[in-house]
Amino acid sequence: MKISFVKGNGKYDRMVVYRGDLSESVDCPKQGIIPHDMVHYAVESTLHRRGFLGRVRDGEAIARMGAETESDGVERLVEVIQGDAWSGAAGSPADLLDLYRVTCGARECPPLPLACGDILAIRDRIGELDLQWRALPAGAALELEL
Repeated sequence: MKISFVKGNGKYDRMVVYRGDLSESVDCPKQGIIPHDMVHYAVESTLHRRGFLGRVRDGEAIARMGAETESDGVERLVEVIQGDAWSGAAGSPADLLDLYRVTCGARECPPLPLACGDILAIRDRIGELDLQWRALPAGAALELEL
């Protein structure tokens, strides 16, 4: 699946996914870091886990998805990683894993089996994506494959 993140010049960026002859798009509110769905890409592609984008790749519509164990665990991790990115990626990997487990417990979602190295690998991938994203002018796109 091809994913195109288009940098907007207003309050929104845009994600367009291409599956064969079909495409879907969604507005992504600007949040001061890479778009939320790009954080999904970083997590899912680094860990080779099926989350939101994997489900879209496998044929589900972007607009509405029900609960699913693995993708719910991925979503909780994306939330933790996104919060960490907002705070300058200053949390220790062990602290992020603890927060992830607490978040999963609060949402009654089994956590994915993760290690500190997984957190560091995701941060590295987000750092690469962030450099590419910041270098783009409004209207340009970052093209990714999943």
